[in-house]
Amino acid sequence: MSQYTTLKAHMHIGGGSHLPILIKVLGLTDGPVLELGTGLFSTPFLHWACYPNRKLVSYENKKEFFNTWNYDDKREAGNNYDSYHTRILVEDWDKIDISEHWGVVFVDHNPGPRRREEMKRVANNADYVVVHDTDEKNDWYYKYSEYFPLFKYRWDSKIYPRTSVLSNFKDLLNS
Repeated sequence: MSQYTTLKAHMHIGGGSHLPILIKVLGLTDGPVLELGTGLFSTPFLHWACYPNRKLVSYENKKEFFNTWNYDDKREAGNNYDSYHTRILVEDWDKIDISEHWGVVFVDHNPGPRRREEMKRVANNADYVVVHDTDEKNDWYYKYSEYFPLFKYRWDSKIYPRTSVLSNFKDLLNS
């Protein structure tokens, strides 16, 4: 039996299109970081970008993704990577506590339509909310357009799949 987790993931060429945006936004902030949905691109980047002492909390509801980032075989699923990075397996998105003020919130979790609920929950307690997959052609599924008005500022990338930066506190274009 292999010691490695097999991850079945749908990948496309633009899968990491959010990374340049995350890099920019993390550089503009110094507060804690919230990752809603772990991923092959965001989680390793955020883990090392926050190292060694910027608080990072990663929530994931898919066990196969959650276990992908369990690097130390001696640790049980659910334990922290390090003192700065906490991982939490989600059973019910409504029950996660995301009420503190965050420097950056990255929204990319499943199920996709659930993302707009977390956008609403962090609209007034995050400097920047970075949301992946915000293409207009997918709005029938995500319905982000119904929640964009909750934010004073909005910036959209031009790369597919689109990533949007939202805020009620800071205008990315003037930062």
